[in-house]
Amino acid sequence: MAKILIIEDDRELAKSLITWLEHQHHTVEHCERGFDALERLKFFEFDVIVLDWNLPEMDGPSILAEFRKTGADTPVLFLTGRDNISEIETGFNTGADDYVTKPCDVRVLSAKINAAMRRQTKQYAPAICFRGLKIDLANHLVWKDEVEVHLPPLELALLEFLVRNPNNVFTTAELMQRVWSSDSEASPDTVRACINRLRLKIDTPDTPSLIRNIPKVGYQIDMTGDTTEANRSASESDA
Repeated sequence: MAKILIIEDDRELAKSLITWLEHQHHTVEHCERGFDALERLKFFEFDVIVLDWNLPEMDGPSILAEFRKTGADTPVLFLTGRDNISEIETGFNTGADDYVTKPCDVRVLSAKINAAMRRQTKQYAPAICFRGLKIDLANHLVWKDEVEVHLPPLELALLEFLVRNPNNVFTTAELMQRVWSSDSEASPDTVRACINRLRLKIDTPDTPSLIRNIPKVGYQIDMTGDTTEANRSASESDA
């Protein structure tokens, strides 16, 4: 599951892409104008950006150039009717990771989004297994001790995000930015409650939680089961 921003002024096309990507369990947000998109990108982070070439106010390459100036390395896929070599070259030189030509096949777009995420997180295995948990990232399925665990979308999105970023610690504010939609009314308590519900479903009793709480810092997936002081149980005070 990914948090995706679509920057596209064709509302019908955007609607069809959103419908398909949400069906693929992604969280999708939409902007029609370049300045609106840049403003949203100042405050919220996304896993992948799908960017149209021709937009009101600013064209796609200009938006991407401004975005890359901030140092952001979020994968960007151009969505364009242009297919000549010089314009494709311009897109890549501006900082694009890939492109899809219109009219686009949603299955191709979805496959390229998944490929971009794998490159970004260097997570190429179709499934991740650790401490009795198995996560099929391609099909968004989870098993605990070989028994399938049915997770609602937000809990699944949170788990997949942490697993894709195993070396990082995230505060509740960062998790809100990366997992919840920017127009949601989520709060730090919302994040903590989601983590606690998830722990109840994936943790093994009397063992360190799979989601490590580092007091006053944040949360991190724990793939080793380390029993150091930093690896507090779910019952201890949250970050």
